[in-house]
Formats: sequence, C-alpha cells, structure tokens
Amino acid sequence: MSGDDSTGRPTADSRSAHPWVVTWTVLAGLFAVGINFTILAVSRPEIAEDLGVDASTLVWLISGPILANALFTATAGKIGDLRGHRRVYLAGMWGSVAFAVLSAVAWDSWSLVAFRVAGAIVGAASGPASLAMINLAFPPARRSTAMGYWSLVAAGGPVIGLVIGGPVVEAFGWRTIFIGQAPLLLIAALLAWRVLPETPKAKHADFDVAGNVALGVSLVALLGAVERGRSWGWGSAATITAFAVAAIAGAAFIVIERRVEHPLIPIRYFALRNFTVPIVLMFFAQLGYMGGFILAPRLLAEVSGEQPGHISNLLIPRPLAFALVGVAAGAITRVLGLRIVAVVGTAFVAGSLWILAATVSDLSTWVVVASIALSGLGMGLVQPAITASVANSVDNSDLGVAGATQQMSVQVATSLGMNLLDSAQAAWVATVGLASSYA
Repeated sequence: MSGDDSTGRPTADSRSAHPWVVTWTVLAGLFAVGINFTILAVSRPEIAEDLGVDASTLVWLISGPILANALFTATAGKIGDLRGHRRVYLAGMWGSVAFAVLSAVAWDSWSLVAFRVAGAIVGAASGPASLAMINLAFPPARRSTAMGYWSLVAAGGPVIGLVIGGPVVEAFGWRTIFIGQAPLLLIAALLAWRVLPETPKAKHADFDVAGNVALGVSLVALLGAVERGRSWGWGSAATITAFAVAAIAGAAFIVIERRVEHPLIPIRYFALRNFTVPIVLMFFAQLGYMGGFILAPRLLAEVSGEQPGHISNLLIPRPLAFALVGVAAGAITRVLGLRIVAVVGTAFVAGSLWILAATVSDLSTWVVVASIALSGLGMGLVQPAITASVANSVDNSDLGVAGATQQMSVQVATSLGMNLLDSAQAAWVATVGLASSYA
C-alpha cells in the first residue's frame, strides 16, 4: 500500500504498520544477519584447524563477503526503488536463511567461503531496503532518532555475538555459529513477511544495466587491488593495472549515469552538499575506525602481550560505546545540529588513533581500551546523523539507492582501512621497530 506526501512523491502507507513496529521488525533482521561477523573474525583459526587448512587460506571468509556486499549493495538498493523494498528485503532474508544452513554443513574451506560470499550477495538486499523502509516510515525530522536505534543494533549485534559466541564455539565448534543463526534469520523473515507494509514501486523505469556493470567492474578492480595489494606488491603490475581498471570503469560509470534516463545512482545528487559531504565524511571516518579495528587487537597481542581470550573482552567497549551513544545521537543532533555532531564525532575517531600513536612507546592496556571506546563513541555520534542527512537530501523514490550509496562507500572504506593500515604497519616494522610501526 502506498500514498503521497505533500510534494506528491510516493511514501509507504504507515496505516498498515506503526513506524516503530516497522523499525523493530527490520532491526530484528539486521541483528540476525550481523550477529556472526565478529564470531567468524575471531574463530578463523579454529575453523581452519577443523577443515585442515592454513588460517591464511580463509582470508576470503571475511574479505569475500565485504567485497560481495559492496558490489551488490547499489544493485539491491535500485531494485528496491523500482520493485518495492519489502519484496527485496524479504528476498534477502530468505536467501540468508538458506545460506546460513548451507554454511553449517560446508564440507571444506572453499565451500564455506562460497556459501558466505553467496550469503553476502543476497544479504546485500536487506541493507538498503531496511534503511529505506525505516526512512519511509518516519518524517525527515525524526529519521535521525530511528537511525540511532539502527546503529544500536548494527553495532550491538556483533557485541552480543562475540560475548555469547566465543564460549559457544569453544565448547561446541564453529558450525554452531550458523546452526544458531539460521533460526534467528527464519524468525526475522517470518516476522517481516507478516508485519512489513508494501512499499511504492516505480512506474515505467528501466534498470540501468550498463551503469551497474561499469560500477561492478570498478568496485571489483578497486577492492581486489586493495585486498591483494600486499601479497602482489603495491608497486606490482597487477596492482597498478587493477587500480587503473577501477579508475577507467569509474569514469565510464559517471559518463553512463549522465546519459541514461533512469540512472543506477542519479549523479545530480552529488551536487547537493547535504548528500555528498556526509558520504565523504563517513568514508574517511570509517576508514580510520576500521584501521583501528584491525590494528588494536594485534597491538594488544604483540606489544602488550595480552592473551587472545582477554583481547576479545578488551575490544568490547568499542562497539558497546557505538551502540549506546547511537541511541542518543538523534536527540543530540536535533539540539546541536548535524555539522557540530559530525565534527565532534570524527574528531573523536581521529583522537582515538592519535592517543594510540602517542602512547605506543609506553603502552598501557587501559589506554588502548579508552582509545577504542572513544572511536566507538565517535562513530556512534556520526553514523545516525549522516544516514539521516543523506536520506533527507533525496526524493523518497530514491531512498534505496541513497542508502546503498552510503553503505557502498562504507564497505570500500572498511576494506581500505583494514588493508592499507595493516600493510603500512607491516612495512614499517623493519625500519622503526614493532611498537613504533603501530604509531
């Protein structure tokens, strides 16, 4: 069911479901999808041992889904705008159920990676669709509050997964990750099928195949170069070629989007300050945040000498701070304004990295914990405000692709932050020593 707002643009019909019912239904799916990410990240050695492979073989268990999600997010967002976000969201949830079950019975490392990547492809549908349905359910002035709860679940799910999942995996094995996730996904899918209202569908709009292909080639080349640059060599012909292909395909994408009648991502939005600036800001904040995410546990292990089990507990303040401040971020943004919140939040992320850089020569575990909590606090402030700003700057008919554009930039920044900072630290060890390489 659908109606029209005061500008004549289509909106979801909130008569069939209260906005907060829609929100919590969607967030149940977000929780079920995201709960196992941190468990997989810390359980990779156990998975490798059980499957009889080296842990390095399973690098694509984490990076593969990130690449797949980035690649298909824009596609899923646009399909949601064209065919209805409820339909796309449900397709993503049912697919996630299927691939969680298949991952639980994976027979070797490559089948597990394949099922995880395929699950990320179908799961990419649920991300922009969930953002769009929440934004459609609320007026622009209240979206930042709803996005605060979206951030709470997005950050809190992995925390709960880490706290509960670690001991469960240790006691019963890694397959319990997916055995436990599958019923959660099933319940979330059934709840969504029962509760979520229909959302508007575009009329007489074609899918931009050429733009989608160009964007896909650009992303695959870019993320492939970033993910494999360290092993190939950053100055190798393969890495340079991949970056060149990414640039050429990206330029072709822009040309295509300017010419087609119904572009995958309307280029006109990038002329809007409230669309472009938040996305760029989020990109760099996420890059620093994820760079700290990948380096902090290694810093604790290699410089502080902390044990793996203790490190997991020490890292909890980051997503916990993210989740808790995210709930209040909407109210804070309404009082202080987007600009102040964005500046303060990104300053917190930058400050957390500066604290680590300034203290590695005389490192204290609790300084590291305080630093990573500060980065979570910063991202918890930034993300809800920026997500709402991006949504408020576009037509309701483009909410899916707007959310997808933001999520795509976050995925690229995640890959860049994790790989570039990790490579930089490794490159400097021989020159400046272990502790200073982290600085």
